Amino acid sequence: MTDPDRSNDVWRPHVTVACVVADGDRYLMVEEEVNGRLAYNQPAGHLDDHESLQQAAVRETLEETGWTVELTHLVGVHQWRSSEHGDVVVRFSFAARPLRHDPHQTLDSGIRRALWLTRREIADLGERLRSPMVLMSIDDWLGGQRLPLSVLANLMPGGGLS
Repeated sequence: MTDPDRSNDVWRPHVTVACVVADGDRYLMVEEEVNGRLAYNQPAGHLDDHESLQQAAVRETLEETGWTVELTHLVGVHQWRSSEHGDVVVRFSFAARPLRHDPHQTLDSGIRRALWLTRREIADLGERLRSPMVLMSIDDWLGGQRLPLSVLANLMPGGGLS
């Protein structure tokens, strides 16, 4: 039996989503200010309550880049202890195709700009990458790792799978 007074003591990782959005040999990236330094990441962010993983990935991409995307596959699930805050991050990385861009979209706070970079340009960023999961997701995608979106199920009322 669980003690209700101890329910807040349960360890919880940060659940995040990210999108590998490819256009030819270039990938959609964001330049963002994190703790006073510039960092580079895929469009990514936290899963919100009452939201499916897929909905979160599409929302975060739009909010951080102005791009509306269509998810095509799950690329992988990566676990990492953040060097920024010390907590564990569990990241669901999706592949997505760009549909349309809204240049007037206000980007999330801290996001300087969205940009398209090749894998080599991304790798050359080295320590400026937000996490090792950035390049890992691209390399998994380039290596052909693509799981059908149907491997993810959302059983919450109104959660849907899109």
